Amino acid sequence: MLVDPETIQLAQSGDASAFNVIVRSYRSRILGTVFRLIGRPEDVEDVTQDVFVRLYYSLDQLRLPQVFEPWLHRLTVNTTYDYLRKRRRSGSVAMADLSEEQVIAADASRSGKRHEEDVRHDEVRQVVGALFESISDDDRILLTLKEIEGMTLKELQEIYNVKENALKVRLFRARKRALKALENLKDQGRI
Repeated sequence: MLVDPETIQLAQSGDASAFNVIVRSYRSRILGTVFRLIGRPEDVEDVTQDVFVRLYYSLDQLRLPQVFEPWLHRLTVNTTYDYLRKRRRSGSVAMADLSEEQVIAADASRSGKRHEEDVRHDEVRQVVGALFESISDDDRILLTLKEIEGMTLKELQEIYNVKENALKVRLFRARKRALKALENLKDQGRI
């Protein structure tokens, strides 16, 4: 735990400096999680800010300081879900939503030659980006938490509030749908 339980209790009682310690301690972790879940660098700061605003107003609902980290992670995931739902409803398209090919072409024209490693990295990002666009938000978030962030089943159980067997089934089905989506992308020639 990055912050001791006493600091959390002080923040729960309204101590602003204790809350600032929490924000400073968890900011980079929350930024990384939000970035991996939404994949839009321009919105990461806003969503992270929303996480901390929600934390400020809901900190009194935390029963035990010892479960703060899973509780904060769940708050982060829920805030990110809300952002994704809002974005899906608005249907907005930003300049940052250019295809990877367009971004790669622009980068290549500006910077000249690219190293093989950079090209391969972009290809992998393109495949992962296309795959993540073709699966549901629920599957993408679950797979990101498990496979990219490396969360354990126990940690995921606390976030999703389900039993281990139900979580294993969700993971199995999410992986199966992701593999099917990958095959579809290959068949369509998108990757």
